[in-house]
Amino acid sequence: MISTKYAPQEIESKWYQYWLENKFFASKPDPEKEPYTIVIPPPNVTGVLHMGHMLNNTIQDVLIRKARMEGKEACWVPGTDHASIATEAKVVAMLKERGIEKKDISREEFLEYAHEWKDKYGGIILDQLKKLGASCDWDRTRFTMEPSLYDAVIETFVRLYNKGQIYRGVRMVNWDPLGKTALSDEEVIDKDIQAKLYFIRYELVGETGKYLTIATSRPETIMADVAICVNPTDERYLDFHGKSVKIPLLGREIPVITDEYVAVDFGTGCLKVTPAHDLNDYELGLKHKLPVIDILNDDGFLNEKAVLYVGQDRFAARRNIVKDLEEAGLLEKMEEYKSIVKTSERTGAVIEPKLSLQWFLKMEELSKPALENVMNDNIKLYPHKFKNTYRSWMENVHDWCISRQLWWGQQIPAFYLQDGTIIVAKTKREALRKAQHELMLFALTEEDLTQDPDVLDTWFSSWLWPISVFDGIKNPENEEINYYYPTNDLVTGPDILFFWVARMIIAGYEWRDELPFKNVYLTGIVRDKQGRKMSKSLGNSPDPLDLIQQYGADGVRSGLLFSAPAGNDLLFDEKLCEQGRNFCNKVWNAFRLVKGWTISESNERKPESELAIEWLNSKISQTITEVQDHFSKFRISDALLSLYNLVWDDFCSKYLEIIKPGFEQPIDKATYEATIGIFEKLMCLLHPYMPFITEEIWQALTDRTQGATICHAEFPKEGAVNIDVLADFEILFDLVSKIRETRNAKQISPKTELPLSIKAEDQGRYKQLEGIIRKLGNTSEIDFVSSNVEGAISFVLKSDEFFINLAGELDVEAELENAKKELEYNLGFKKSTEAKLANERFVANAKPELVERERQKLADADAKIKALEEMIVRLGGK
Repeated sequence: MISTKYAPQEIESKWYQYWLENKFFASKPDPEKEPYTIVIPPPNVTGVLHMGHMLNNTIQDVLIRKARMEGKEACWVPGTDHASIATEAKVVAMLKERGIEKKDISREEFLEYAHEWKDKYGGIILDQLKKLGASCDWDRTRFTMEPSLYDAVIETFVRLYNKGQIYRGVRMVNWDPLGKTALSDEEVIDKDIQAKLYFIRYELVGETGKYLTIATSRPETIMADVAICVNPTDERYLDFHGKSVKIPLLGREIPVITDEYVAVDFGTGCLKVTPAHDLNDYELGLKHKLPVIDILNDDGFLNEKAVLYVGQDRFAARRNIVKDLEEAGLLEKMEEYKSIVKTSERTGAVIEPKLSLQWFLKMEELSKPALENVMNDNIKLYPHKFKNTYRSWMENVHDWCISRQLWWGQQIPAFYLQDGTIIVAKTKREALRKAQHELMLFALTEEDLTQDPDVLDTWFSSWLWPISVFDGIKNPENEEINYYYPTNDLVTGPDILFFWVARMIIAGYEWRDELPFKNVYLTGIVRDKQGRKMSKSLGNSPDPLDLIQQYGADGVRSGLLFSAPAGNDLLFDEKLCEQGRNFCNKVWNAFRLVKGWTISESNERKPESELAIEWLNSKISQTITEVQDHFSKFRISDALLSLYNLVWDDFCSKYLEIIKPGFEQPIDKATYEATIGIFEKLMCLLHPYMPFITEEIWQALTDRTQGATICHAEFPKEGAVNIDVLADFEILFDLVSKIRETRNAKQISPKTELPLSIKAEDQGRYKQLEGIIRKLGNTSEIDFVSSNVEGAISFVLKSDEFFINLAGELDVEAELENAKKELEYNLGFKKSTEAKLANERFVANAKPELVERERQKLADADAKIKALEEMIVRLGGK
């Protein structure tokens, strides 16, 4: 018994369990098959499913399911990223709830708690992806901190260090005072704020009452000032060159220097130079050989070098210094302005630019193959506009700060002797052996070696992901890496194009001298109807699992992809999911209709059914060509819309209306079987987008063998296309639409049969379509005439004229007015088409079939204009 209403909750868990039990998503190397590989952008182990994940993983699933149906050895590798900063923060919070402080336990104890947390919560997001229908090979699930991948990271560090690519040094970094660690640029969030600008007076040395005024948003850093800088061409300050000023409240003297870096028209034209707390000031300090005074501890509190406000939090110090400056008459004024503050993505703390001793990877040489092979399209970015962004980043690449001051992560394999000597090796034992044999320190023991406490940046493991998931670092010639690598397509967001995508490309050429993937599909950001990025803090992001519960996974998947062009942001509206659910209901109702028919044993088809089957098969073949073209250009959304129109309009609304039997009448067996075959083909075309409902219907359309699945059914190929039949049916549906418009305009019941007369040169075309016209248009009779039918409503399609005689009810004036409007439109259309064909560049560069289509449009317009002019004369017009 088929349910009257499609109930996704009843079938989704059933079929997903069936797919898992039968290992339909499993993959192993098969030399007889072409591999198709996708590696998942590993979500953070701390994560839960959000709308961005939904979009990204739906697209990956569409690609992998289609490849599987095309007979390729499809392998989608899932996994999670250990997310050093985020996970450590979660574990620290968990420990606090238990009354434990991180500082009170050893590193080993902390890591035990971290693994405990990961084992309990780390798989949540992967389980949620199963609700979406993700067809990953779950037996291949990897984790960036599992032993094999951990070792791959360590081996990579050692190899690059030995090549001279990794070094340790003091550089300016993004510092998180709450997490007490360096951050990469992608871990920093810019937030718009209303800030204050403080105008502070610096008294000139030896000239009482004479001041230079600077504007700063961070008055608490003036104790770290080492100079005041002005533009050498700024006439206001020519007399101050080479002089000194006193730091307010502190009284320390600092020089006035000149540099063209300072903008004359910005602020007061005077810049306080604080190399320890600003990247640009740091560069200026290097240029002018200025000292560096770091007044902030790692936790954001002022240290002894500040002299004033020692031990105070930076923001408390700001409040106090403003008060003291005001009281001393050194605060000229305050102004509010819109600004951007950089914050830690994980802790929310305001970032400090900080000079710090860190480990760095030299990027200039390593990046060259990665730049070259994107620019020459060996690796293609979709949409192509991102090539310019990529080039800009890669041509201005900076050394990568790869160390983090955390415990959760791959610990840097650098070991220190008591005199500070650094030995880099995979293990302490190897480091000891190296020290003994290379440095001749034979009396050394492991106790004399201290490992660097820092861990590596999380991206330093995920940049190896396409290689390491197949154990290609530790075992570079194993069967799997040689079969599955390079992978085919990567689906990710443009926000990590440099931070992850480019680095994977760099690693691919460094480790295997080969690209890691052939195509990169860059999704847009999911935004709300107002254009705001979806986030928990704004409360504008729906829970994806709630959406799946309400609309079904297929409804949400298709709804998301109805409006998700590559690289462009998706303005999400829940109505999209409703549209997806409605599509599911439409398909389900078509299934119920077909399976509800009684089948006669007669194999004799009606002529109109024969024609309809030929038309729809041609339409399907034409659509498959469209879909394959869209996929080749990664227009995933466009491919779905083509299929949506095919199923909803052509199959459900037109084809089934043509072939369905009369009330309580049976359908002939031949037409029924052809319809089942068509339905199966349509389900196969839709399956990558809507896996659950298509499996349910495909299984029920006919008897299946044990263990059969649509997952492994063949993706339909293009067949023969009868252009003449397609053209005939295009006119047929236009004609039916005109008949229905006439009914609506004259308020005639759909049940009332209307007489139709046709004046056409090719009457045979309409005679073979006569049965369908009568059925869809509900016409009482069809006459073929050679002259006009007086007193009838008429309209023109192509060069043919049609008449509906309403027995004197015709409003001649209204018909004349309509005919004139239509003539005016067709004259304008003809003019624009002629202009296009007169354009030599268009004719020379456009595809021949496109030019021919325009010529046919022009011929049709000419014929229509002639028929309309005759109609206007007949109606008494001019």
